[in-house]
Amino acid sequence: MAGDKRNIRRHRKRLQVKFGVEEAGRFGFTEDLSDTGIFIKSAVVQNPNSVLKLELTSPGGEIIYLVGRVMWARKVPPNLLQRLKGGMGVRILNITSGENTYRSLLSELKERL
Repeated sequence: MAGDKRNIRRHRKRLQVKFGVEEAGRFGFTEDLSDTGIFIKSAVVQNPNSVLKLELTSPGGEIIYLVGRVMWARKVPPNLLQRLKGGMGVRILNITSGENTYRSLLSELKERL
């Protein structure tokens, strides 16, 4: 089953995202998006299995509200974040608002391939 994640197409896209356990108070940026998850580039990471509230800002400025579980995390000092992959892989559990916007964004990214 470990190989299954490689079959999921990831789409590179940098969008602002706010995240947190109790509330979405920390800032980061997406590095890639897929139907099932998001990679958040950030010097601040949460432990694997943490459930996060996410607020993703679409290119059009709409806020997409999601709930996700941290599947893996790699803490990198802020000064090395541009050179090393630091952040969290988050599996989407639920899109609480803005699902159509998220799906449209993914469709646009797929068309660019």
